[in-house]
Amino acid sequence: MGWWLALGLSGSAGAAEPSMIARPELSPSAGWSLIALPGGRPDVALQVLERSAVALPARYVVVVVPGSGCTGWGPVAKRYFAGMLHAALLVLHKPGVNVDAGLAADCSPDFVQNDTLSAWRDHARAALRAYFTGPHQPNTHDPALPVLLMGISEGAELLPDLAPEVPHLAGLVMISAPGLDPLETGQLQARRLGQWSAWTVLASLQSSDASDDTIHEGRTLRYWRDFWSWKLTQPLLDAPWPLLRVWGGADALVPEAAYQRFTEQSQSLLASGCHIPLANADHGLQSGQFDGLQWLWARIEVWARRPANNFCEMVLP
Repeated sequence: MGWWLALGLSGSAGAAEPSMIARPELSPSAGWSLIALPGGRPDVALQVLERSAVALPARYVVVVVPGSGCTGWGPVAKRYFAGMLHAALLVLHKPGVNVDAGLAADCSPDFVQNDTLSAWRDHARAALRAYFTGPHQPNTHDPALPVLLMGISEGAELLPDLAPEVPHLAGLVMISAPGLDPLETGQLQARRLGQWSAWTVLASLQSSDASDDTIHEGRTLRYWRDFWSWKLTQPLLDAPWPLLRVWGGADALVPEAAYQRFTEQSQSLLASGCHIPLANADHGLQSGQFDGLQWLWARIEVWARRPANNFCEMVLP
């Protein structure tokens, strides 16, 4: 694990499923099924957890793009998304991630070598295209339902690129992700932790002629070179969809300054956006007995009763 905790790897990795839509296979979380969707290459598929609405009628769909590492959502999805009663859910996994892995297993060396933002974007984009518009659409919910595209931590960095693949998109939701370009967030975190010298070493390495396969701070230089050039702020500001950002005031993995900086930049430029800091909550939106995730799901359920109304106005308490 690197000095910047937000970039540490967790979870386990496994072999990719065949590049085809397959159904159904029960996941460890009751009520969920496991499907495989084609990735950005013929030899790559994404394992995807799918769940119908727990309470009828189904009112909306949520597409979830998880964060970094190898978390397998099978054992935790039921609890994590419990409050989304009227939502049909789709939870993507990076290629090579074992859906049954849970929260704390290690990533394989093969996963680390293939993990980059651009590869994740390309695979997720292909999977969503197949899910929503492919010739063998597996989705069983009403295709006219409004859809929320949700990015958790690193997953939020893909949202502007994935949004065009999602029909009836009602809004983007960013959980524990500031909205700044990753490079800018990294610089702020390095200064916050007193690790500027380590950051400058990383900056020098990624701009050198060292091999892409070289591992530094838990990631390949291929990953870091993607990270260094990745643009997020302007695409979010240019996006036509409402943007909801929720984060914890005690987030140890992303500095508060990063969240505030994007808030300031977006105030006069973002057409429709809302920002919800949860005081004392951590990167997982938890604070003592307060579960910020379930609080957020309850607010989104309020919006879902009247989804034609302004997304941010309905979600804000």
